Amino acid sequence: MYICREMDLYEKLHILTDAAKYDVACTSSGTERAGDGIHMGNCAAAGICHSFSADGRCISLLKILFTNECIYDCKYCVNRSSNDVVRTAFTPEEVCRLTIEFYRRNFIEGLFLSSGILRSPNYTMGQIFKTLYLLRHEWGFRGYIHVKAIPGADPVLIEKTGYLADRMSVNLELPTAEGLRKLAPNKSRHKILLPMRQIQEKMEENRQELVLYRHAPSFVPAGQSTQMIIGATPESDLQIISVAEALYKKFGLKRVFYSAFVAVNQDALLPALPGGPPLAREHRLYQADWLMRFYGFEAGELLNEKHPNFNLLLDPKCDWALAHLEQFPVEVSRAPLEMLLRVPGIGPKSARRIVKARRFGTLDFQGLRKMGVVMKRAAYFITCAGKMQVPLRMEEDYILRKLLDGERAGSGSGEDSRQMTLFEWGLEPA
Repeated sequence: MYICREMDLYEKLHILTDAAKYDVACTSSGTERAGDGIHMGNCAAAGICHSFSADGRCISLLKILFTNECIYDCKYCVNRSSNDVVRTAFTPEEVCRLTIEFYRRNFIEGLFLSSGILRSPNYTMGQIFKTLYLLRHEWGFRGYIHVKAIPGADPVLIEKTGYLADRMSVNLELPTAEGLRKLAPNKSRHKILLPMRQIQEKMEENRQELVLYRHAPSFVPAGQSTQMIIGATPESDLQIISVAEALYKKFGLKRVFYSAFVAVNQDALLPALPGGPPLAREHRLYQADWLMRFYGFEAGELLNEKHPNFNLLLDPKCDWALAHLEQFPVEVSRAPLEMLLRVPGIGPKSARRIVKARRFGTLDFQGLRKMGVVMKRAAYFITCAGKMQVPLRMEEDYILRKLLDGERAGSGSGEDSRQMTLFEWGLEPA
């Protein structure tokens, strides 16, 4: 397919930022690289993403595709080879210029660079490597960089790129190999997992090198992530979170991202979405993912063969608690940390505060609120000094109604959450 070469940089930016909006795996954390007084930029440990950092800062990155040209014909992708869309590509020098210009204007703190497959996986990975090499060594950029590893590319190229990036990701695309065969026949689970394994093994090797040689170069210091499209294929929520759990355990991933399927193409193999993208389902999967990563839950505890999908009306933790009322109420003055983490309304920080505070005195409900406990949920599952906040019946239907009433009372219209585009600000690169 012909790639238009006559576009100016602003036109390319408009096309390739829009084409990148369906890739949600663009968060970061766990890396720190201070400015050295000579080069440009720094990378704070709090991370860079279209979100809020732990200290409350709104942080952002330049999120673009290197090209929207692609030799593959994935049914769900707006950039599939059979689509009649305007195609273009940056040069490595153009990506460097854009990154530096937006950084200098204080609009971004880093770069998220993904790409369609131009010519071949090797050629595309080579162009990405060249871009990062120029940014680091010729433009002196020390800010955050998240880049995609291209399945099927030479492992040497992936390794060289990993020494220049903070985070790398290899998109799993779809939860199962069967779904991949059906909707992305040019891709295979084996080819996707190979670079994921390579990155994991090289990261472990690099950690050992850094113990012995403190000034050794870092390889993907912020870890690797992946993305799954949700709703394009018929997998249950249990299948999806089981895949995510396996990826965390076997590949040491930093994050698994879930992207609600958006019907951008007409194809008989794609599902109809009369209600639009399954955003509520995506939200529940993220909540379950958080429970597995930070609360000690396993996929088989949250769902089972009889109940393979999440309750869209109730968050997974409350749903689990209602199904296990025999374990409640929990006495906060004696319960171990592991059990406190299973109480709806108690998060990791508040659980640790409870454990610390109860060494020095008696806990009360007002004190729990000050520690960050969400009492509108926790009140149904805890006691302080043997007493509940309000008398209630430990019955599933009764507590469910109370929780749902609380959710409805606490929900507001809010503002639509979406990715901000550079063009809403009237920004044109110099």
